[in-house]
Amino acid sequence: MNQAIFPAEILARQARALARRRPHESSWRDAYDHVLPRHDLQASLYDATAADAAEQLAASLLAELTPPWSRWFGLAPADALAETEAGQAMAFALEGTTRILQTAFDRSNFAIEMHQAFLDLVITGTGVIMVEEAPLAYVFRPDEAAFPAFFAAALATRLAAEFCIPLTEATSRAQLLFSQAEAELRAARHADSAQATPRAMRDFPLIAARG
Repeated sequence: MNQAIFPAEILARQARALARRRPHESSWRDAYDHVLPRHDLQASLYDATAADAAEQLAASLLAELTPPWSRWFGLAPADALAETEAGQAMAFALEGTTRILQTAFDRSNFAIEMHQAFLDLVITGTGVIMVEEAPLAYVFRPDEAAFPAFFAAALATRLAAEFCIPLTEATSRAQLLFSQAEAELRAARHADSAQATPRAMRDFPLIAARG
């Protein structure tokens, strides 16, 4: 039987978790200051060995565990069902589900966020990512030859960001390219909307009142 959970209990559990976390915060802060410092603290570092090592280890973890350029996971039925007719049908369905999941990962910022999580794991021994549900939207896919010039430039920058990690393993450069691509895409959308034909006003009472 499921036991009801009340808000007061959730808040109490949060308070206990914060109490267990608090003794470690100073050590984590020192680790970040020496390995991944804020911009205003970088001038106080005289050696970048730890920062370079953490970046390389995080990139290696990303390449070995969740490589963006290949499928790193799979879905399959349990061994007891694998050889049965139902298990084979299930395996076929799960293969399709795997492809859908891989497409969702490829179209998201998963690789960048995983690199940040691996950096946290390298520096402090723990890491976490949060998955947010995005609203569904209809996407029109025009022919590439019909792309306006400003959209073509944004697409080129996004492709450079996608190929940056598998070719160079430079996640910081990839993050910069992803940010640049998002900025160019916003500018392209603004330019495209400004060039659109204004929608005519029809059946508007104030216009009809003019006679």
